[in-house]
Amino acid sequence: MKQEEYGSYQQPDAKPADALTSFAAHVLAERPVPPREWHVEEFVPARTVTMLNGDGGTGKSLLALQLAVATTQGGYWAGRPVKSGRVVYFSAEDDIDELHRRLADITASCNITIADLIDLTIAPMAGKDALLAMSDGKTNVLKTTRVFAGLDGLLRSAEPALYIIDTLADVFGGEENQRAQARQFVGMLRGLCITHDTTGLVLAHPSLSGMASGSGSSGSTAWNNSVRSRLYLERLKGEDDDGVDPDLRVLRTVKANYGPLGQEIRLRWKAGAFMPEGSGDSFAQMAAHSKAERIFLEILTAYEADGRYVSATPSANYAPTVFAKDPRADGVRKFGFTDAMNRLFEAKKIVTMSYGPPSKGSKRIARA
Repeated sequence: MKQEEYGSYQQPDAKPADALTSFAAHVLAERPVPPREWHVEEFVPARTVTMLNGDGGTGKSLLALQLAVATTQGGYWAGRPVKSGRVVYFSAEDDIDELHRRLADITASCNITIADLIDLTIAPMAGKDALLAMSDGKTNVLKTTRVFAGLDGLLRSAEPALYIIDTLADVFGGEENQRAQARQFVGMLRGLCITHDTTGLVLAHPSLSGMASGSGSSGSTAWNNSVRSRLYLERLKGEDDDGVDPDLRVLRTVKANYGPLGQEIRLRWKAGAFMPEGSGDSFAQMAAHSKAERIFLEILTAYEADGRYVSATPSANYAPTVFAKDPRADGVRKFGFTDAMNRLFEAKKIVTMSYGPPSKGSKRIARA
């Protein structure tokens, strides 16, 4: 809800220049409480900035690129459902060849091809001037650069659900330990989220103290305080505790303004991609789930456009039965569509709604 829709109040003796936009809290009672929205439930809140910290070489760039692919496919990331949509990946860390190799591994693990990534836009900035903001020097205030203007324009044209910046050290031209500059820079990134109705993920290396404490924090505490969510990817010792398991990682929520703190997901690197460790579903199963959900939504959208309705309850127009017979099913069978439908309902990506004469009480499935 936009702020101006709540109205404003100005003190009688206040000059126009002194007036602040405000509203009386009681007007909120007239509106439904908006649900909390997530890009990745309980890990990445929507329409704000999340920071992903990770020691050098832990794989945070790979994990972020997996999130980009999962977002474009409406799939899973670290075993959790992801909001689908377009993605802008601002890569100042890896060159195009490395991104190509990683995308080949990631798409292979998801049973798709690079040709399917039509909704992923990459801005290759490795080896270039990638600074988004620089310190004025005289005033110590950050000023945006032409690169920031370029990113702003790219987000405007691409309209992504997510943008990813890799990494903070390559794009921040201020003093990392200055609280005011840290807060201002995060505010700039949040401004992009608000302006373009998108979610931001910025990757960063932890400071030595952040590594020693296990918090993974970077420089000034203002970085941690300014973002609404912060994740930390680190290596995990093996069960014998004699050394580090080279393929094992743990992803933790070390700051969560909108969800539970201290959640952990164990991840194992395998054939160029991370997969949840010890989960009930294998990565191949999750890829199959993602495919079934994507095709379910595609066929449902086509049916809605044609004015054909399907039901969530067993009947002549039961969605899983109807969709399994559709030539666009791409090998997904009835039980696969049934499971996909249940997951989509649970994720609130589809709903049931009434149609036709009220006396008949007919209900159909619709996209949320």
